[in-house]
Amino acid sequence: MSTSTLYTTAATSTGDGRNGHVRTADGVFDADLAVPKEMGGPGGDRTNPEQLFAAGYAACFHNGLRLIAAGQKTPVAGSTVTAEVSLLAIDDGRFTLAVALTAHLPGLAQATADQLMQDTHRVCPYSNSTRGNVEVALTATV
Repeated sequence: MSTSTLYTTAATSTGDGRNGHVRTADGVFDADLAVPKEMGGPGGDRTNPEQLFAAGYAACFHNGLRLIAAGQKTPVAGSTVTAEVSLLAIDDGRFTLAVALTAHLPGLAQATADQLMQDTHRVCPYSNSTRGNVEVALTATV
């Protein structure tokens, strides 16, 4: 398998990790972080790593879905993709993630929507990077 780099970016975390700060090298993204209240932190109007991962996965998957749909001449106007990311504790003190991807594809037959989700899951970089390591559930609604 041959690969070629299409894009590289970098972000730096400073401060106190989950209660710290992250900034991309180009400064486009620059945000304070906070541990969510559900995990005993202050929560509030600050983001966290799981939200950032969910946003990236949702946007990337949605882009792939729209590209594949266009190639198949399948209209997906009004489509949305939601990525729900859960942080899970493993009984031996480790942590992992689980993801539920839901695409709303109005106007498609359920079988077509389901197949489009599977096709996208095969090519999405986030899906390929997590496959075999992170449980990802796919749901299509029409």
